[in-house]
Amino acid sequence: MSSASQRNRYFDALSSTPGLMWLGQNTNHIPAHPAVKAAMIAAIEEGAFNAYAPPLGFEALRAAIVADLGTPGAEALVTEGGVSALAMVCRAYCRPGTTFVTTDPTWKWPCLFAKQAGAEVIEIPIYDPACNYRLTPEALKAAVDERTAIIYLVDPNNPLGIRYTREEIEAFAAIARDCGAMLVHDCTYRDFADGHYPALLAAPEGAIVSLSFSKWLGLAGLRVGALVAAPAVLEACAERATSVLGASVIAQRAAEAGLKVKPEWMGEVRRIDRANKAKIKEAASAIEGFALPVYPSHGNFLVLETIGAGIRPEALVEAARREKMMIRQGTYHTARFGDRFVKVSTSVPEGWVDAFCAQLPALVATARTLNDIGPQF
Repeated sequence: MSSASQRNRYFDALSSTPGLMWLGQNTNHIPAHPAVKAAMIAAIEEGAFNAYAPPLGFEALRAAIVADLGTPGAEALVTEGGVSALAMVCRAYCRPGTTFVTTDPTWKWPCLFAKQAGAEVIEIPIYDPACNYRLTPEALKAAVDERTAIIYLVDPNNPLGIRYTREEIEAFAAIARDCGAMLVHDCTYRDFADGHYPALLAAPEGAIVSLSFSKWLGLAGLRVGALVAAPAVLEACAERATSVLGASVIAQRAAEAGLKVKPEWMGEVRRIDRANKAKIKEAASAIEGFALPVYPSHGNFLVLETIGAGIRPEALVEAARREKMMIRQGTYHTARFGDRFVKVSTSVPEGWVDAFCAQLPALVATARTLNDIGPQF
C-alpha cells in the first residue's frame, strides 16, 4: 500500500470512530457560536453554494480580516485553509537555488511545498532550553544569505507554544530585509497568544501573514484561511494560485459571522483553553518523568515530554487511540526531536481533557506494553 493510501486510511479510521476526542490537531471543537451556525444555514438555504465565490474572497470578509489583524494598508486573499495559503507563497517565491529557512520544530507542510518548488530547506534547531525554545536573531542571521527566498516563522510556534516579542519580530524583519528574503509570518495561533505582534507592522512591504479559521473558530472541515500582505505582494502570490474560483462560499459566510462575534467568542474559548492547560499540567506532574518544557503555551496545545519516563510517543498515541483519543506524536513535527514528546490540543470541550487526564496513568501503563505499532501520521 502506498504511503498516501496508508495516511488516508489512518485518518479515515479516526474520522469513522464514534465519539473520538480530537486532542491532536489543534482544531477547535467547542460548540460553534449560534451566529456562525446561522450564517452557514442561511447560505445553504439560499443556495449560495451553487455559485463560485470571488477569486480573492468576498470583499466584506477581506476587509474584516485586515481590520481584525490591525494592519491598515494591507489586503487579504481568502484561501482554502492556511495550508493552501502557504503553498501559494512557496510557489511564488521558492525556486531551485534558493533556500527556505525555518525552525525545528516547525509546521512541516510548508517545508514540503518549498522542496516541491526546488528550494533547499534549512531548519534551525530551537528545541533547547539553552535558547528558551525560541529562534534568536543571531541564529537566524547565521542561517540566511543571498539565496534565502523565505524565512518562515510559526508564531506562536506549533508545537512548542512560544510567542515572539515585538522586538524579536522587528529583528527578524530587519534580517529578512538585509538578505532580500520574504518574511512569512504564520499567525495561525495568534488568537491564543498574549501580546502578539504581526510582522506586517514591522515590514509592510517585506512580510506576508498567513491565517487560519480552523483553530480559533472551528471551521477546519470547511477549509478557509487567508494571506494578508501589501497589494503588490498579494498580487505576486495570487498569480500562483491554483484555487482560481475562490474558497467555499459557506465557509466564507461562516468566517464573516465569526469575525463579528470574535471578542465574545474568544473570551469563552480562551477561558476553556486555559482551564484545560492547567488540568493537563496537573495530570502530567503526577507521572514520574513527564514534563512540560513550555508552560503556559501561547497556542491551543501543549508539548508533553515523555522521554524522561521512557515512554515512546508513538506508544502513548496508540494507547490513547484505543481509548478514542487522538493525540499527536512528536515526529509529525520534527524528526530530530520527535522522540521526546506528544502534543495535546486544548481548544476542546473540558470533558475531553477531563477524560484524558483521568486516564493518563492507565494510558502510560498501556504504552509501556506496546512494541509493534503501526504507522502514524
